[in-house]
Amino acid sequence: MRPVIATSAASIPEPNWAQRLWKEIKANKAAYFFLAPYAILFFLFTVLPVLIAIGLSFTHYNMLQPPKWIGYQNYLRLFLSDDVFLIAVKNTFVFAIITGPLSYFACFVFAWLINDLQPRIRAVLTLMLYAPSISGSMFMIWTVMFSGDAYGYINGTLLKFGIIDEPIQFLTDPQWMMPVVIIVVLWMSLGTSFLAFIAGLQGVDSELYEAAAVDGVRNRWQELVFITLPQMKGYLMFGAIMSITNSFAAAAQIIPLVGFPSTDYAGHTIVTHLIDYGNVRFEMGYASAIAVILFVAMVGTQRLVQRLLNSLDS
Repeated sequence: MRPVIATSAASIPEPNWAQRLWKEIKANKAAYFFLAPYAILFFLFTVLPVLIAIGLSFTHYNMLQPPKWIGYQNYLRLFLSDDVFLIAVKNTFVFAIITGPLSYFACFVFAWLINDLQPRIRAVLTLMLYAPSISGSMFMIWTVMFSGDAYGYINGTLLKFGIIDEPIQFLTDPQWMMPVVIIVVLWMSLGTSFLAFIAGLQGVDSELYEAAAVDGVRNRWQELVFITLPQMKGYLMFGAIMSITNSFAAAAQIIPLVGFPSTDYAGHTIVTHLIDYGNVRFEMGYASAIAVILFVAMVGTQRLVQRLLNSLDS
């Protein structure tokens, strides 16, 4: 009779991450089957381009010749030799610090104020507030309002009442460019985040407010702090991501307003700098380095905001 050799559980090797992943896929193969089309498209059109951009950022690539590896030269050039990029970084952060929080809070405040109105009134107000963000080139009306001659509405009004002696060059004077751009962008800021906040407010269970009233909550401010905000954490995170993305990626509204390039680069942002090197000069390696810096800044800001929103649970 053969002796039975006892083996301890510790001697059995644990499966590595690949084996655990494959075991999980087999256990939930139906779910992964339905997820596969989206996952494949997301990888091909989001993850893969990001990885390619990171790789190209370490090369010299002009789209006519094969990429040539140059290491960190693009990044050293960005921060040590490209003065325009440093101006763009400053403008981008000033623009994002002002428009990001203001548009985020505006979206939530307006959604909160109209949430309890009658459905028809709420629908009309939602359309009115949301319309500027989907109006396409309608924001170009601001070029007429801020026109630098006496025919501009604002200059005409100021001249009529004797407030100024000559028209102000709102769209070409570096002193006025960024304030004008911020005003226009804020006017268009009630977009997807605004709709998401309305949906989130509508989804909060009314029984929670009734239970909170029994527990001592007496006004809407307390309801907002103790009930509404914790219940909407997911919507708040989505709105924060959208606000961060729109603030850091601003260019579509800036270029038609102040030109490309703007006077003394006063309206130049990281994205307009990226467009300059990517779409005009075709220095794709350098443009990829700019895109990577922008990506890192956006991800870092998003992580910071996520930590702040996670504090709502405490």
